[in-house]
Amino acid sequence: MASPPKTYLDLVKACDNFPYIEISQTPSAEPPEAVFYQLLLPGDSRPHGFLHPSVVAKLPWTPAFSVSAPSARPRTVQVLDGSNGQETADACNAALLDVVSKAADAGTFASLSRRRPSEDFRIPGARYPQTIRLRRAAAGLFGIACLGAHMTMYTRTAEGEFKIWVPRRSAHLKTYPGKLDSTVAGGVRADESPFECIIHEADEEASLPAPLVRQHAKSCGAITYVCASDAGSGHDAGLMATGVLYVYDMEVDHTVVPKPQDDEVEAFYLWGVQQIKEALLRGEFKTNCASVMIDFFVRHGIITADNEPDYLEIVTRLHRALPVPTSAT
Repeated sequence: MASPPKTYLDLVKACDNFPYIEISQTPSAEPPEAVFYQLLLPGDSRPHGFLHPSVVAKLPWTPAFSVSAPSARPRTVQVLDGSNGQETADACNAALLDVVSKAADAGTFASLSRRRPSEDFRIPGARYPQTIRLRRAAAGLFGIACLGAHMTMYTRTAEGEFKIWVPRRSAHLKTYPGKLDSTVAGGVRADESPFECIIHEADEEASLPAPLVRQHAKSCGAITYVCASDAGSGHDAGLMATGVLYVYDMEVDHTVVPKPQDDEVEAFYLWGVQQIKEALLRGEFKTNCASVMIDFFVRHGIITADNEPDYLEIVTRLHRALPVPTSAT
């Protein structure tokens, strides 16, 4: 068994672990089996996702898509506009839902049946008035940018020391069972904002009432990364996953105690900074939650350029430039 990471930079690299290459140019640098297909939307030359060739080979493509030959450079999966410009977003959504539904019915990918099969993510950056949707369970297969929201809830002792609420994921979960997590976290659904995600996840996961969260939760930016999926992710290994995590802090007094409400959290612990540092460096945190906690430490002056030799690389790697658009411009 591989030894756990030993430094904060190791932890950030474990999350942001996809090679720093020009992904759209990989045909000139990678062997053919590793050349990803670009996901193209109608009238937009920017890739909105990157599909591994093994996924492209297995998906039951319909006439609503044009898939380039394996020898083509670049390799592309083009969504076609069956509406001839009249209802482009609707045409894209119907095409994507159809191919994912056919794959799920055929049992082509186990991930399509075990990860919230009816929930949608949005494809960020699409240049249409309406949202482009993709089943959450298929987001990893298509390599789109997945939006998440994470909140760190903390209190302070009389001496001003941080105490942070840290949950442990339930042992029965399909993804990262038993790992430590952010206080509250979830994927941002297609029709909600990151803050709305925090509101409902805080209730579902931690029994925190919406008025409390609306009053005290503060937006603190975002972290970004690109990674190759691993066994813990619920997808086949080697797929390209792009992550955008909106981060929030919520300072509370000692009377506010999170309690598990759904079956995703085993328990909450109120830990000091040193105890969390030790758990981080033992590799006990879910991969992207380790990066969220390190970002919290950076923002609150716990990790600084004076006490961390890899400070600048850590800060840079927490905010990676993404290979897919996040806005329409």
